Amino acid sequence: MIYDVIVVGGGPSGLMACVAAAENGSSVLLLDKGNKLGRKLGISGGGRCNVTNAMETEELIAHIPGNGRFLYSAFGHFNNRDIMAFFEGLGIALKEEDHGRMFPVTDKASSVVNTLLGKIRDLGVAISTHSPVAEVLYENGHTAGVRLISGEKIKATCVILATGGKSVPQTGSTGDGYPWAESAGHTITELYATEVPIVSSEKWIINRELQGLSLRDVELSVWNPKGKPVIHHRGDFIFTHFGISGPIALRCSQFIRQVQKKFSVKEVEMSVDLFPDCSTMELNALLKERLEAEPKKAIKNVLKATLAERMIPILLSKAQLDGDITYAHLPKNQWLDFIALLKKFSFNVTGTKSIEEAFVTGGGVHLKEVNPQTMESKLMPGLFFCGEILDIHGYTGGYNITAAFSTGYTAGMHAANSQS
Repeated sequence: MIYDVIVVGGGPSGLMACVAAAENGSSVLLLDKGNKLGRKLGISGGGRCNVTNAMETEELIAHIPGNGRFLYSAFGHFNNRDIMAFFEGLGIALKEEDHGRMFPVTDKASSVVNTLLGKIRDLGVAISTHSPVAEVLYENGHTAGVRLISGEKIKATCVILATGGKSVPQTGSTGDGYPWAESAGHTITELYATEVPIVSSEKWIINRELQGLSLRDVELSVWNPKGKPVIHHRGDFIFTHFGISGPIALRCSQFIRQVQKKFSVKEVEMSVDLFPDCSTMELNALLKERLEAEPKKAIKNVLKATLAERMIPILLSKAQLDGDITYAHLPKNQWLDFIALLKKFSFNVTGTKSIEEAFVTGGGVHLKEVNPQTMESKLMPGLFFCGEILDIHGYTGGYNITAAFSTGYTAGMHAANSQS
């Protein structure tokens, strides 16, 4: 059988591409090498499926630091409001949580996946799992279909590559689509880990002195070798046995690589402001007031009411302060150094975990070679891209899935329209 559109990859962007192509009158075949569709969708949002983010468009773009501006046209076709309306139209009630994250009221990703698959089946999309693709076929300067690893050739006027990046490979994202894009003449920009835990060889990390300690509502920064801040994010993170992880650590991770590459350095300075709402003077006054209230207690014991207990010995050591002294014997210079550390506790990091351990892949199909209005290749008519195979990446929090749904819908709609 000859199809109008073949979609390769059953993740968020591929599933939405199927919906758009079928709704616009195309015969559609969905191919996936795995045995289960929507695996990445099923683990998103901690298994609750963060379907999108409710922020305004400019805010959304700002939270997609990897070429987010490319998405303006796609958002014009299908944006976060459209995503919400789409799922609610299928009977999935949504709720908004912190920072604009949208979840199903059921708190179950399975409800989203099953409903989306039901929609695709209702639209008559042919689905073939356990069908790994060997190559995309091109004939006479146009996309012609695919050849499966089994040897079977399937003809189609348009092929949409929704194969994902190289992150979270257990969901099937193993970078299959990149060589197929290259065979059509496309450039693949350097692939790298984003939204990934950060690695440090600081002694107190190696000794696991802070392992498992979570810091809440702090500000984490990345610095370049010239002493200038590159990025900072406020929120929560956690110390691990290898470095740091958690929401704001993940958000800072891609900037570690940027500094290493730009300045040819192996180690990068990071710092945490433990009291982002207090100035140095305010913090000094606050802590002195607490020390004065208990003048006979060792300062390390008084500080337990204000600081994470496991951090106190490290902070005191860095400031060369004896934790056993009392307020009356507090040396001024060392105390001021201690206060400064609370506002900028610096440590060096050596990089990040691997791309396979990342939540998101940076790099991908070069965007100058893709039409932002349609997601069609500028080099090979009939070839479309959507989702993480493109050189687009955002922070966690519903931004990547919004980009996936938006580019998927755009690709599917225009692939269908190209048939006329």
